[in-house]
Amino acid sequence: MEQLLNRLLLPDTDLTSLLALLVDEIRPAKAHDFETAKRNLQALCYLLGIHPELRSALRTAFNTLLRTHRHIELYTTTGILPNTGFAPEGFRRIGHKLLPDVLDPGLLRSVLRRTFDRPSDRHWVIGVGDDAWLRLIEAIRFDEDPASENFPHSLLELLRSLRVLSYGIAACGMEPELLRLEPSLVTHESPFVAQNLEMADYIEAYPGNWEKPHSEDGDDRHLRVLFSQCQEVIERVRRNAARNGTSIRLTYQLQRLRQLLRRSEHLLDILAGLQGKKEEAAAYPPIVSLFTRLVSDECQRNDLGRHWRQNTELIALRVTDNASHHGEHYITETRAEYWSMARSAMIGGVIIAGMACLKILLTKAALPPLTGALAFCLNYGLGFCLIHILHGTVATKQPAMTANAIAASLSYSGDRLRDIEALTDLIARTCRSQIIAILGNVGVAIPLAGLLAFIIFSSSGEHFTSPEKSLHLLEEQSLLHSAAVFYAAIAGVCLFISGLISGYYDNYAAYNRIPERILQLNWPQRLFGAARMRRVAAYIGDNLGALAGNLLFGFLLGGTTFFGLLVGLPIDIRHVAFSSAFIGIAFVGLDLVPDPWLLAWAVLGVAAIGFMNLTVSFVLALNVALRSLQVSDPQWKNLARSILLHLHRQPRDFFMPPKKTV
Repeated sequence: MEQLLNRLLLPDTDLTSLLALLVDEIRPAKAHDFETAKRNLQALCYLLGIHPELRSALRTAFNTLLRTHRHIELYTTTGILPNTGFAPEGFRRIGHKLLPDVLDPGLLRSVLRRTFDRPSDRHWVIGVGDDAWLRLIEAIRFDEDPASENFPHSLLELLRSLRVLSYGIAACGMEPELLRLEPSLVTHESPFVAQNLEMADYIEAYPGNWEKPHSEDGDDRHLRVLFSQCQEVIERVRRNAARNGTSIRLTYQLQRLRQLLRRSEHLLDILAGLQGKKEEAAAYPPIVSLFTRLVSDECQRNDLGRHWRQNTELIALRVTDNASHHGEHYITETRAEYWSMARSAMIGGVIIAGMACLKILLTKAALPPLTGALAFCLNYGLGFCLIHILHGTVATKQPAMTANAIAASLSYSGDRLRDIEALTDLIARTCRSQIIAILGNVGVAIPLAGLLAFIIFSSSGEHFTSPEKSLHLLEEQSLLHSAAVFYAAIAGVCLFISGLISGYYDNYAAYNRIPERILQLNWPQRLFGAARMRRVAAYIGDNLGALAGNLLFGFLLGGTTFFGLLVGLPIDIRHVAFSSAFIGIAFVGLDLVPDPWLLAWAVLGVAAIGFMNLTVSFVLALNVALRSLQVSDPQWKNLARSILLHLHRQPRDFFMPPKKTV
């Protein structure tokens, strides 16, 4: 490390390459080895402390880089989404990941990229902590080399960057998407525009007040008030979006606005610290904070996963909010609600028994593969829609809805969940609601499917399914003789996706004002009457997501097997309600005397299928919902501990409704 610092004393040294080598000396072998990185930084600080000539050379190198390179691109584009939109930025990241872009040697951003050229650098740069970098800045002793310029070039670049950021905030704050959800931006003075005018005055006054500590003429307090007003508008738009729907573009613009505001406040912190030469050390903490942020952003500049996560937060919250309204109906509290859920599940069991028989008829028809797959999809999808229209319940459709309802009920403050006991009680009520729904589905589907098979046998003299087919049906559900558990997990993923689809179409109906647009059609009102059309429009507005989710869930189930056939993979699905119905049909097809061990393994298989259907879909949906609310991993552990403790103390709450109170 000392040899590298000595090279700074040589003339015509490539400063960027030398800094990259110096970072190589500091960089730990493993990105998460923070202690090694700290020791390396401490060693550098020690060398700078005992060798004034090396300290002066490193300080001169930094000042030279700051004076000879353009800063604006680093401050105004790194870590800030471009105005191109979600999809173009995604494709840009893919393209630059495959074929890296050419670095402009005149940009300070290029110096940062060449110095911290590994994506893993962000881990140790942040992991060593701000104090380690503060000690390095203090060890360089910038105060020993006062600027010879009347107004330093680096400050001029900061002011220019603030002007660019301010223009971006003003333009982004007047996007049509925001104006639609917040009309006050047009009817009253917009804080996004007002901050631009105030920023122009601040930038013009700052050079004259630079050497005046605590000067009121260069005060940024009014600017910060306007920034806080901009943040309030963004939060109002978020709340309005939860009611009126959102879009990918709106999500993208809100995220970009927040980034522009945060970066502007960060630069203001640095300028405030540098106002007055004797107070230069006050700027060190915001400089270190900006440095670590810029390094992290540059290391992730082509990270497609991060881009996706950043821009789906608001949509995830919207899906959570939509699905939670429907999910509340699937969580029972009183005994009356519990038994009402049982009756609703029994309606679902009746329809599923008919769907299972129809599926066997379609299989017997020996349709061409594509036609058969389409027929299976329609059987599933239209059947699930019919269950919803008749106010029935499919137990496996509950988890995606109830998980979002649980997430929407969270009271979250800072990094801590509040009222975990109440949340645990809600989860207990959810468990018993789903258990009674499964029992209602299965308890009706098995005997009714068997009864239908027996009626067909009695009327035609032939079994609905041959003994060979009946044996095959039992083996397909068997825990021992098939991959039923794996196929059930695939069905659980389909259930989770259908929950997202439901939330998407609920958002679509609200954002595009589908009910209001339906009421604008004249010919249906003349044909059916205005009152009836109002009821139809209201029903579509409330149920479009559920109907679309059920229909497309059917296509996911029916299309999975066909997809496996196309690609030559053994992919199939197992749904607990259909599997139970097939057991009833197979039981009759084997003249009521199936092999007892095979029947036992099939029953165990149905139980395992139900468990996997519910668990996979519930965990995936709850994970998305909680991640959208930015719940941290430690809080997951606290919640799990509370649930296990409740299960130990009051296990009845997870299976049965509360006893009647006198």
